[in-house]
Amino acid sequence: MRIIAGSRRGRRLVAWEEAGIRPMRDFVRSALFNILSDLVPQARFLDLFCGTGSVGLEALSRGAREAVFVDRSEAACAIVGRNLAELGFTEQAKVVTAGFAEGIEGLARRGRAFDLVFVGPPYDRGLEAAALEQLGDGRILAPDAVVVSEGRKGTPFAECHGRLSRIDLRVYGDNVLVFYRLDASTGCAGPRGE
Repeated sequence: MRIIAGSRRGRRLVAWEEAGIRPMRDFVRSALFNILSDLVPQARFLDLFCGTGSVGLEALSRGAREAVFVDRSEAACAIVGRNLAELGFTEQAKVVTAGFAEGIEGLARRGRAFDLVFVGPPYDRGLEAAALEQLGDGRILAPDAVVVSEGRKGTPFAECHGRLSRIDLRVYGDNVLVFYRLDASTGCAGPRGE
């Protein structure tokens, strides 16, 4: 697994097998960043359920100002730390060992706000919806923030979660990427299915 583009293009990441993590496939990561390309430079990036950190590391390589990585697995967070050190990104990043809900709450207490958020939880556990619902209150999102969630093809994704409104959905093999934007209004009354 390598960084696809940007200042660290071609650099190899620490092996993910050590922690039993399912990484995002390179072609899906490439498609994601092709869509987000104009939004990444100077963005504040949050990588939830970060695993090896490949998504947040890709964002840093492509010019994100900073990245915060959140995962409840100590092994995953250790791998992210090693990857940050290998790539020279430790000054621009923070690794938080916590579940997604605790991580979001901690960031909210510190007044953090992010321009881009990636949600990549383990499949088939309903964690996508739970994380999106918590993010939907907007407390840690900058104006016009974009939130992207990954899931297995066929996973139901609501049209909105609080102040997050779905703006796009892309299918890549058995993976789906769903894009939400923070709505300046009060948002939806509640989650609506497809």
